[in-house]
Amino acid sequence: MSDTLLLLLADTILVIHFLVVLFVVGGLLAIYLGHFLQWYWVGNKAFRLAHLLAITIVVLQSWLGVICPLTVWEMALREKAGAATYAGSFVQHWLQYLLYYTAPDWVFIVLYTGFAALVLISWYLVPVRTKQHG
Repeated sequence: MSDTLLLLLADTILVIHFLVVLFVVGGLLAIYLGHFLQWYWVGNKAFRLAHLLAITIVVLQSWLGVICPLTVWEMALREKAGAATYAGSFVQHWLQYLLYYTAPDWVFIVLYTGFAALVLISWYLVPVRTKQHG
């Protein structure tokens, strides 16, 4: 496989990873904002379950000290192509890069866990729809 193709695959994984992070963070913002703006879709059960599953996976990975498989795959492809890689988690790397923020792993574990608590609280404050609209 050519280096160009390997880097294209790595970049594709990076974009997917970014979209997952956007879904987790943006999803929670949308749930709370949507409650106040009466957006019906924020109560969609499938959306809420997918959102809860996504943050649950992030928290479990952080508690277990596991790097996200998307990060592992991206870095393996970049390494195979002879390109630069980074250490640590995707979020940790980009927070450090974008905000010049360095913290021990436990700080990220606490942040992920706190964020997950906000997601769980949203299930009570912004209930999931159980019947059809109309």
